[in-house]
Amino acid sequence: MNNIFDAIPENLEAEVFERLAEGNGVRIERIISKGHHSTDSGWYDQNNNEWVIVLQGEAILSFADEPSIKLKAGDFINISAHKKHQVEWTAPNIETIWLAVHY
Repeated sequence: MNNIFDAIPENLEAEVFERLAEGNGVRIERIISKGHHSTDSGWYDQNNNEWVIVLQGEAILSFADEPSIKLKAGDFINISAHKKHQVEWTAPNIETIWLAVHY
């Protein structure tokens, strides 16, 4: 048995993406952020849909064609394939733990 809150790396110089499971066109991953953002690397424009929930921490997601949204623990969103988005901000003082399902 595993726990989503276990084995958080101490060194979070870079955002962490961990594949937890995959198969039949679905990929589930844990993402750990701490003050990270994607604005320097540009927009995500993914081929698949992505359902994501913030389990701990806070984040702001920006979209190319609509207003930004702030997510806190328990908030989730479904992002359609090719909907341009980026992580504008994550809490700098606590790990933001995301669970993402790509399908």
